Amino acid sequence: MANKLINQMGLPRSIANIFAARNINTAKEALSLTEFELMELLDVGLSEVASAVAHISEVASPPYQTVLSLMEQRLQNEHLSGHLSTCLKGLDEALFGGIPFGVLTELVGPAGIGKTQFCLKLSFLAALLPSYGGLDGRVIYIDVESKFSSRRMIEIGMRSFPDVFQKEDMAKEMAGRILVLRPASLSEFTESLHKIKVSLLEQEIKLVIIDSMAALITGEYEQGAPKQHSLGWHISFIKSIAEFARIPIVVTNQVRSRNRNEVSHYSFQGLSSSEIQECSSGYDSHLVAALGVHWAHSVTIRLVLEAKSGQRFIKLAKSPMSPPLAFPFSITSSGISLLSDNGKELSGAEINEIHCQGHSDIISYQLGKQQ
Repeated sequence: MANKLINQMGLPRSIANIFAARNINTAKEALSLTEFELMELLDVGLSEVASAVAHISEVASPPYQTVLSLMEQRLQNEHLSGHLSTCLKGLDEALFGGIPFGVLTELVGPAGIGKTQFCLKLSFLAALLPSYGGLDGRVIYIDVESKFSSRRMIEIGMRSFPDVFQKEDMAKEMAGRILVLRPASLSEFTESLHKIKVSLLEQEIKLVIIDSMAALITGEYEQGAPKQHSLGWHISFIKSIAEFARIPIVVTNQVRSRNRNEVSHYSFQGLSSSEIQECSSGYDSHLVAALGVHWAHSVTIRLVLEAKSGQRFIKLAKSPMSPPLAFPFSITSSGISLLSDNGKELSGAEINEIHCQGHSDIISYQLGKQQ
């Protein structure tokens, strides 16, 4: 609004012409001067200057909003944007319907914990008919680590929705709606992103999955690329795709060893000295999400999958709609299933700490400095 042109603000033509003659064209330029400076520059009286400044300020200032109007606007936006149901009742309720459209949702956890299983079920659900709670669309699955299994996805679908697969050729039709891309490098991934944006509307894409972002960076390091490679462009471009097409984008992330001096993922979740010592001595609480703080702040929803004390948990670690919650889960023939729909509320450092009891395949290099 500061760059709004004065000649478009409805000022009397006489005073608007004087502003133009003195090369004062925008609200910012006019309001950066005091009334006395304007009097001298425009060669008009105080009453005319005060009236003009008041009018420019009123037009240039954004209208006020009440808390009630903001709440109503948010509800309306959520209704328009929509969600992709995960078919996990407790998690869907915490997310007010499921994976939200138009933003980035991250799945982070150690290898073998169930991230790809989660993604396979989401792919099936996005391609499913609306009468079964699906989006009836196509899916782009960027399979960086070649973990996508069409057989496993069909098994998940058959176990979850047996009625659907009783129909002739339904399994083939569902599988045909999912396009799998396997970029071998970050440059190929970048090229894939450009192609995705072009095909979004043409092919009725309803979901994009990137599994996994951290693996792309690993490959670049192995090829000798600089470790300070910035993810800034990719973050911005992926977010623009989500906002442009109003679709959910789900990105998996891996884990890394926490630095000795790194207390927690976020600075406001510091630990006391006794808690630091406890974490250092623990054998399954030394991990945090890879890709760094810049990436963490770019995702709207963060789901952490972990294993602790012989039980797997899915934690809603970051959400603008819900407090941090943890749900116990298991992996069955129908995919991920919650053992309880009542999530346990989390606090402090436990929100972002990642436990991996029984998992040893983790990233050992450090990505925390990447911004």
